[in-house]
Amino acid sequence: MSLSLDSAIAATRAELFDGALAPALLRIVTDTRTIERGDTFLALRGENFDGHVYVAQAIAKGAAAVIVDQPQARVPGTATLVVSDTLRAYMALAGAARAAFRGKVLAITGSTGKTTTKVLAAQLLAARFGERVLASPANENNEIGVSKLLLAASNEEHDVLVVEMGARNYGDIAALVAIARPHIGILTNVGEAHLEIMGSRERLAETKWAIFGEGARAVLNLDDAVARERAPSLPRDARWFAALDTDAALEFQGRSITLIGRTLLRERDGQRVRDYDIDVLLPGKHNRYNLAAALAAACELGVEVEAMVPLVPGLHLPPGRFESVLLRNGVRVIYDAYNANASGMIAALDAFAQEPGAAHIAVLASMAELGSEAPALHERVGAHAAATNVDWLLAGGEFAQELARGAHDAGLSWERIATFATNDDAVRWLRERSRTGDVVLLKGSRKYKLEEVLQGLQV
Repeated sequence: MSLSLDSAIAATRAELFDGALAPALLRIVTDTRTIERGDTFLALRGENFDGHVYVAQAIAKGAAAVIVDQPQARVPGTATLVVSDTLRAYMALAGAARAAFRGKVLAITGSTGKTTTKVLAAQLLAARFGERVLASPANENNEIGVSKLLLAASNEEHDVLVVEMGARNYGDIAALVAIARPHIGILTNVGEAHLEIMGSRERLAETKWAIFGEGARAVLNLDDAVARERAPSLPRDARWFAALDTDAALEFQGRSITLIGRTLLRERDGQRVRDYDIDVLLPGKHNRYNLAAALAAACELGVEVEAMVPLVPGLHLPPGRFESVLLRNGVRVIYDAYNANASGMIAALDAFAQEPGAAHIAVLASMAELGSEAPALHERVGAHAAATNVDWLLAGGEFAQELARGAHDAGLSWERIATFATNDDAVRWLRERSRTGDVVLLKGSRKYKLEEVLQGLQV
């Protein structure tokens, strides 16, 4: 979305220098690798970079204007907007772009399933909107990623924006909602992610619940305790989603709900019930919840269920989510290590238990940012691994011993449990122990880089 010079100055309260040279419309870019002639370069700063270093390079590549918060970064002869803080300015410009956007905005947050639900929703929305759906790439879900998406929107090209919103700190979602102002908000669940940083489960719940702070219609998980507790505070009824066989769904008396099994989709609106034959090929019950959320939100945006049902068998997951890789030695690896918290680990183990294999080997790295609850949560995950009949547990990371202890206390013998200090150690162990027909799960926090295990096994 290109913004007029006047609207950009108004949004950012910038001081303009060399204004006579400024373009009438500003297309904001933060990466010099993507600059086109006439663009406006905004110099962001992060822990390991400072965009102000690249101002001269941006101008050399054709930038017609720059936005900086360091006056000394000005280049005479180039239109320059000097702001108090470039990140805040970027978000303000994104808010101005959102105000100019005439389509609908769907926002998604939650402790697990955000990216998968976003990817599924974008595919389903194509049933009505075709290529006029713009979704956040990868997991660009922070202030920079959300702002980037809003500024990329175009009334000429897009009817729906699908915005993923992540939170590492208390209050993060409210700041994103203030600029994106979604019409529909999906809360996948409230789990344990970033408990150490948030400070408490209540602060975590408040942060996630802020997705509805600007009036978005709520799409909620019936099996999520926070959603059930807080839903009465919403100004209008929520739309719910759940697995078809959940006990809560059988007792639910609300206005509308989307229920999904592997072969049946049920839409219930009060006393009206509509059933559809469906073929869900996505692995795991947790992905049926993600699909149900995406279906419910798409319905709220006017997509007919009948148009979406034929798309379901062909839906794909984002990279790093339960990817199946067959090695040359006949061992199959399930790579699901994009990130991890306790509920996500448990869901992955449940899905892994349904995978065919001669022996099931779970390679679990530790989870990050769980604070004082970390030891107990790791023991809980280890116990669940034993309960799902994992044949071998290979545990790594800071809380490897807690994972191992939880599994042993739940019935897995010590002979079936090992720990690894490095990813190379895990590769060596798997090469020695795994056999043709075995299936291996790689799951853990992003910091442990379990993709290195997969890469090592492929050599």
